[in-house]
Amino acid sequence: MTISGSWQRTARGAGLLSLDGSIRPTIFAEMSALASSTGAINLGQGFPDEDGPAEVLEAARRAISDGLNQYPPAIGMPVLREAIAAHQKRFYALDVDADREVLVTAGATEALAATLLALVDDGDEVVTLEPFYDAYGAVIALARGVHVMVPLRLPDFLPDHDDLRAAVTDRTRVILINNPNNPTGTVLPKETLELVVELAHAHDAIIVTDEVYEHLTFGEPHLPIATLPGGRERTVTISSGGKTFNTTGWKIGWLTAPHDIVTAILAVKQFLTFVNGAPFQPAIAVGLGLSDEFFDSIAHTLQAKRDLLSSGLTKAGFAVTMPQAGYFVVADAAPLGYPDAATLCRQLPELAGVVGIPISAFCTAQLGAEYSSLVRFAYCKKTDVLQRATAQLEQLGR
Repeated sequence: MTISGSWQRTARGAGLLSLDGSIRPTIFAEMSALASSTGAINLGQGFPDEDGPAEVLEAARRAISDGLNQYPPAIGMPVLREAIAAHQKRFYALDVDADREVLVTAGATEALAATLLALVDDGDEVVTLEPFYDAYGAVIALARGVHVMVPLRLPDFLPDHDDLRAAVTDRTRVILINNPNNPTGTVLPKETLELVVELAHAHDAIIVTDEVYEHLTFGEPHLPIATLPGGRERTVTISSGGKTFNTTGWKIGWLTAPHDIVTAILAVKQFLTFVNGAPFQPAIAVGLGLSDEFFDSIAHTLQAKRDLLSSGLTKAGFAVTMPQAGYFVVADAAPLGYPDAATLCRQLPELAGVVGIPISAFCTAQLGAEYSSLVRFAYCKKTDVLQRATAQLEQLGR
């Protein structure tokens, strides 16, 4: 069977195909497979190794036993949509219509894909920060958009406002912001978010915000861009339950947006997964209604793990940039004599029994060269796992 050349060009531009036409695995799949084959500790892929809240898990079991195993409504079960709307009101004082402004998706990744495929036409520009989660570049290419990147500058991984102003033009259809940011752990300051809103209005762009780490910030509360003056009416806010409730395999995500935008996205989403995760939707609704103490505790617990891994990496000889949020810490291997993080990450299982991800995997070639010695390590693991990993990584500096 012959595959069309246009599809191959699109897929190759999206990073899905190698030059020989074979499917290219993501760096996460490659490194996780390496961890599995070598028995190394996997600090590459961002999934927890501990169960989520007992109330949430039990709610899923109960839903299965009660027969909630068939197709849910296309926009999501009412119980979850209402919980999402209540969550936005409770934490951010945002009034969201559960019936018209909420859409449940197969994780945040589907929310992102359906949004970009719905909003971006051939040749439209999509502005993102760089480094960026790898799905961004792939989906922009599949939507036949033009990917415009604004670099996050060292040492704090913050964008220069002049770079942002230069990147957003009348050709810009979407400004896609990941805040808190993966892979850097950066939390964008209010002034930057305000500039994004200003630029979106000036150039009639739509803002799409990926906020899956919203409850995992250290030292300051999350500030959704939709809460800023002028933000809500042109913002698609995306989040999910996977990171907050240690249920990444359930793939329950959602978005909130003005009704006309939700309608456009649903028109695409219905031909992607159609619906998903019926028994998990009421379970995530239970999670969204948990106490303030729970939401405080998950951030405090993760912050302690961040500090543990960061301290160990520093002792091992890495130069560490302390993240403000999320699952990951960025460490510079250059002081250890490893200028190429991609090569180091492929050798780490043998050298130290640990797997990480090179930051260059989240960048284009130009910025990737600037960040070539940086490695992302995940700290969303059990404390004893992190202790073993840091002890093994110390072998690098000996």
